Amino acid sequence: MNGKLEIKDLHVSVEGKEILKGVNLSVSPGEIHAIMGPNGSGKSTLSNAIMGSPKYEVTKGEILYNEKNVLEMESDERAKLGLFMSFQYPFEIAGLPFSTFMLAAYRNHYPGKKISALELRNLMKEKMQVLGLEEDFIKRELNVGFSGGEKKRAEILQMLVLNPRMAILDETDSGLDIDSLQLVAKAVNTLRNPEFGALVITHYKRILNFVKPDFVHVFVNGRIVMSGDSKLADELEAKGYTWLTEDNGTQQVMEEKI
Repeated sequence: MNGKLEIKDLHVSVEGKEILKGVNLSVSPGEIHAIMGPNGSGKSTLSNAIMGSPKYEVTKGEILYNEKNVLEMESDERAKLGLFMSFQYPFEIAGLPFSTFMLAAYRNHYPGKKISALELRNLMKEKMQVLGLEEDFIKRELNVGFSGGEKKRAEILQMLVLNPRMAILDETDSGLDIDSLQLVAKAVNTLRNPEFGALVITHYKRILNFVKPDFVHVFVNGRIVMSGDSKLADELEAKGYTWLTEDNGTQQVMEEKI
C-alpha cells in the first residue's frame, strides 16, 4: 500500500551496544500508532533509526517506506519521500531566523514547487494560528531563547508547513503545559486523513487523550512486548510499566499477546 511504513526484524546499536533487538511494526496510511514504554527501552532509538541519524547503526533488518528501502537513503532523501520527525530535543541555531530556515527547508523538500518568501510567510502565519503563536515568532532565531513549549510548537509548525505523509513525534508532549499540549494535539489532528500516518512516542497517556491512537505498542528492553488498541494506554496509566519489566512478566506478555 502506498505510504506504508514497514519495520522488519530491526536491530540497532549505539556505540557498539545493541538497543533494538528485533522490532517488527507496520503503520499504514490513515493510522496513528502510539509507542509507549519506560526510559531506555528503545523508543527514541527507533525514531532516529527510521530517519537515518548516523549515531544509530542498523545491524539487521529492514525499514521500508512506500516499498522502498530507506536504509539506502540519506536523511534528506527520506524526508523528501514523505517521512518527518519531530525531535525530542530540538537544536538551537544562533543567527538563523526561523523564517529563513523554513524557506530553505520547504524549497529543498519540494524542489518542483516555486514559492516566494512572502508566500511561505503567509502559509506559516495561517499554520501558526492553529498553534497559538504570534506573528513575530518566525522572525526569531531558530529555537534560540525558546521555552520548552515553544520549541515543541516550532517542531509541529514545521510539520504543518511541510505536510508529510508519515510523521514520527518523539516525545513531543514532554515539557508541555496543558494549554500547549492541547494546541499541539489540535495541530496533529488537523493532518489526520486517509493518507497521513504517524508514530506518537510518549511515556505518558496524556497526549493520547487528545490524539487518539488506533494502536498502542509497548517497548521493553528493545522489543515490542505488547500491542493493543487505545485501551492499552489506559491500562498502562493505571499500572505503570513495572509489571512488564519483572523477570517473568515480559515473557508471559509476549506469549499471551504477540
